[in-house]
Amino acid sequence: MPSVTRYWPADEVLSLDQPDGARVQVRVLRSARRTKSLAVGWVGPATLEVRAPLTTSVHDIEQALASLWPRLQRSQPGREAPDPDTELEQRAQQLNASYFRGKLSWRSIRYVRNQHHRYGSCTPNEGTIRISERVQNMPSWVRDYVLIHELAHLQEPNHSPAFWALVKRYRLTERARGFLQGVAYATHQPQEDGDDDADGA
Repeated sequence: MPSVTRYWPADEVLSLDQPDGARVQVRVLRSARRTKSLAVGWVGPATLEVRAPLTTSVHDIEQALASLWPRLQRSQPGREAPDPDTELEQRAQQLNASYFRGKLSWRSIRYVRNQHHRYGSCTPNEGTIRISERVQNMPSWVRDYVLIHELAHLQEPNHSPAFWALVKRYRLTERARGFLQGVAYATHQPQEDGDDDADGA
């Protein structure tokens, strides 16, 4: 999330300074007819518009912007769409540094379309990790869990206690597993997280 400069409440405008130095203006339009939800969208290459109820606090608007910022950034007009596999690789490197002390190495990490019953798979002896494209549209903390799960298989190729000890260093592990089980239930898919996401070991 970029840094935020407030110009409240006189002109109902926020200025967002992005890491690359670009500035995004956020216009806030309040309406008595809007009672609950916020609507946020681009109205120009560097201008966002927030439609909010009259009573919405500045804090709530800033929280909404922070939550929606990754998606808004991807849909920004005129912005070249980043390569999903490159972003996935970068995130895996960050998680490797945070949870595995940067000790893991691999040949490739990429999204695939042909995993309909698994969210990810790892072939440790080839150093390849494949993540289902379905994970792209899930919350980032769920994607991080799936990545950590598969990264851990590079060190522990089965679902042993040692494997789970590695994975559970991620504090949202149980929450993410519950989320994925809910997705499986809602879509009538087999509930995975079982014994077949590490192969070639």
